[in-house]
Amino acid sequence: MVMACQGSALHVASLFVLASLVASPQPTHAFGPFGGGDLDKGFNLLENASKVVPQGRIVQTAKQGWKFAWKRMMAELAPQDKAGEYKRPSYTFSGEIGTPEFPDEPGRYHLYVGNPCPWCHRARLSLALRDITSDEVGVTALEDNPVKASRGGWIFGSAGKDPLGSADLRELYDKLLPGFTGRCTAPLLVDLKTKTIVSNESSDIVRMLNFATFGNKGKARLDLYPEDLATLVDETNDWVYELLNNGCYRCGFATQQNSYDRASEDVRRGLQRCEDILSETDFLCGDVFTEADLRLLPTALRFDGAYAPLFRAGGAHLRIKDYPSLHAWLRRCWSLEGVKDTIDLQDATSSYYRQLFPLNPGGLVPSAVTAKDLGCE
Repeated sequence: MVMACQGSALHVASLFVLASLVASPQPTHAFGPFGGGDLDKGFNLLENASKVVPQGRIVQTAKQGWKFAWKRMMAELAPQDKAGEYKRPSYTFSGEIGTPEFPDEPGRYHLYVGNPCPWCHRARLSLALRDITSDEVGVTALEDNPVKASRGGWIFGSAGKDPLGSADLRELYDKLLPGFTGRCTAPLLVDLKTKTIVSNESSDIVRMLNFATFGNKGKARLDLYPEDLATLVDETNDWVYELLNNGCYRCGFATQQNSYDRASEDVRRGLQRCEDILSETDFLCGDVFTEADLRLLPTALRFDGAYAPLFRAGGAHLRIKDYPSLHAWLRRCWSLEGVKDTIDLQDATSSYYRQLFPLNPGGLVPSAVTAKDLGCE
């Protein structure tokens, strides 16, 4: 795949060079460091387009070559179906704390999370809101650096070291499961005692952390999955994921217009559904914060800074503030004890622009959205 991308890019570049040689009466100007004079005009093709190489052919060749290379890079970044719609990979680790294989013991488990990732953010929120300490579950912060990573994007840098001595997440996966060939994703919950992967699925991790006690029977903790609301929480989780959590990614990673249109409409429907519910209740499932709110919160916090402008989720002009009841819910959630400490919001949103280069090939990072910009502070 990568070689195909590189070959396509070289092919397009060679066409540019050929067109420039044919079209430009003064090739030294076109190929000079600034295309002649004090301005950088690239290959100076458009100004020198002629009947031999018409401008239309130059433009069309550039568009077709760039689109081919872009679609190949997008397929590497995010698996696509034939309709150009993003399909999130599934995971096979199905361990559960509280079973004979993974007993409920403090200090036994370690969680690996990266600040930019919304799925990691779910797990961090669960630890904070459940008041689970580092003595009960250890945490290592990963650094998002696909250039240094041997596979995927996560490495162990200045933010935190791996207690098992790995340089990046791929190496850790290899230690825990030799020969592993899948995507090395986070969050990752590991049993340090047996050096076994428990789970790398955020929804499962959040749920098991809700029921784990880690031997401290007397400590009152927030119940994110109350028995009397369980059915409603599950139903809400389903549509929040499809319309918003994954809907934003389906917008950003779509490679065909119809796929983007469907995803964008889903995002709009999801935002409006939240608005309608939250105009009547404080939280998605009533008067208490539940797992459903926890799973929406990382998406809502990243919406204005990354999902709307970069992923064009629902249309790039949308903002959370366009939905007053949803915005009031966001402020309410932000004020809960521990929530602010679960994310570096500026780093989280900026990371999308720094690392997802097929979506932002120029690498320009816009001014980061802060909690104050969102109206949370």
